[in-house]
Amino acid sequence: MIRTVIMGLLIPFLGTALGSFCVFLLKNEIKEGIQRALTGFAAGVMIAASIWSLIVPAIDQSADMERFAFLPAFIGFWLGVLFLLILDHIIPHLHFVENQTEGPKSKFTRTVMLVLAVTLHNIPEGMAVGVVYAGFMSGSAKITAGAALALALGIAIQNFPEGAIISMPLYAEGKSKVKSFFLGVLSGAVEPVFGALTVILASFVVPFMPYLLSFAAGAMLYVVVEELIPEMSKGEHSHVGVIFFAVGFSLMMALDVALG
Repeated sequence: MIRTVIMGLLIPFLGTALGSFCVFLLKNEIKEGIQRALTGFAAGVMIAASIWSLIVPAIDQSADMERFAFLPAFIGFWLGVLFLLILDHIIPHLHFVENQTEGPKSKFTRTVMLVLAVTLHNIPEGMAVGVVYAGFMSGSAKITAGAALALALGIAIQNFPEGAIISMPLYAEGKSKVKSFFLGVLSGAVEPVFGALTVILASFVVPFMPYLLSFAAGAMLYVVVEELIPEMSKGEHSHVGVIFFAVGFSLMMALDVALG
């Protein structure tokens, strides 16, 4: 079981690393339309994962509360939103990074901020995978190995374009391919770290599992609404982002049902 959990925690990180590796395969920066499509796909995966892998299991685990079974999920969800709201004030978000004017002095700052912004996105994802695997390990959270694997795979799929989205622009700015790849990978390193910490902590608070599951959902949905949806909708032909949002959502939904 321990080996299964470790592999599960590393799967999303592998998705980021593979996406970052695109810097060695592609010559130019990702086109804006493709970037919108990838961002929409990531948003769809994260929303579906938040619903089927986190919020629904949280409500199911509180069934003994009958008509108030929603309460732990409700509370945990808002705690997750508020947690990301606080982090968002500490770490700059993507809108500010992209709107920052370029200049000799701003390039290093923009690079650091871009990595920090994507790293912020990866924290709730790592926590989500960690809490699901903690529920699987506890044996009392009604979470199967297949359901946990579905979430890990879903986040890995959406991490692939995320890794490319960070490494390619860094290379276009003048960073070497190796450094761009390393920074892209580094942005995803927080996922297994926060996932492992969540597994360790959650194992001591199994009765609070519904709160933890919905906390991760709230944090992930905050990222989607604050960052990904605006990114996929900007500019002309924003329907491309919407279409790929639907693709990501339906794929994650299918994965969760098929493997869960």
